[in-house]
Amino acid sequence: MSDTKKKIVIAVDGFSSCGKSTFAKAIAARLGYIFIDTGAMYRAVTLFAIDEGAICGDRVDEGAVVALLDKISITFRFNPERGASDIYVNGNLAEGRIRGIEVSDRVSAVSAIPEVRHKLVAMQQEMGRERGVVMDGRDIGTVVFPDAELKIYMTADPRVRAQRRYDELTAKGDHVTLEEIERNVRERDHADMTRAISPLRRAEDAVELDNSHMTVAEQMEWFEREFAKRV
Repeated sequence: MSDTKKKIVIAVDGFSSCGKSTFAKAIAARLGYIFIDTGAMYRAVTLFAIDEGAICGDRVDEGAVVALLDKISITFRFNPERGASDIYVNGNLAEGRIRGIEVSDRVSAVSAIPEVRHKLVAMQQEMGRERGVVMDGRDIGTVVFPDAELKIYMTADPRVRAQRRYDELTAKGDHVTLEEIERNVRERDHADMTRAISPLRRAEDAVELDNSHMTVAEQMEWFEREFAKRV
């Protein structure tokens, strides 16, 4: 894969808590590609909006969020301890905070704001301009990179996804209930699929991966077969 002409864009779209980021990170590491977590970017905007008072409780002040867009800088820095990149907002580490339930409950509403999507899509397209990237999100194969050579659409049973998210959060010490997490998962599914701007949908040329009952190793074996078809 040393020849840049052979490098491709791999788009990984799908539902929340499907393990898209973990899967995409593993793919990037295997291929020596750059991994871009677009979902983390939307979470970063949401966290910044909460901190700046543009989101109060369940109320999202869209005008206030848009006004903040020119004041936010989003960067990724590789963390050797995790073997992955951490996200920073205006130079401050935000990796842990963006994964909490407060952000999870509000990120779909922020993601639906046209100006937010316009800004972040432009940033994502610039990041992938040279190819050789793995990008995961909701609209990578349909909006950000409709010409991606390999488009993967990930899905899994909502209860399985809720359990995964519950295990992840409780391991970090967060006090949440499984019922609360499953409600959040189902609400996000509905919001992501019905929003007016760039709704979550499977691209016509995407291959579907239902990983409800697959191990990480099985998912990687599946990927190797699909990747070989494209290169």
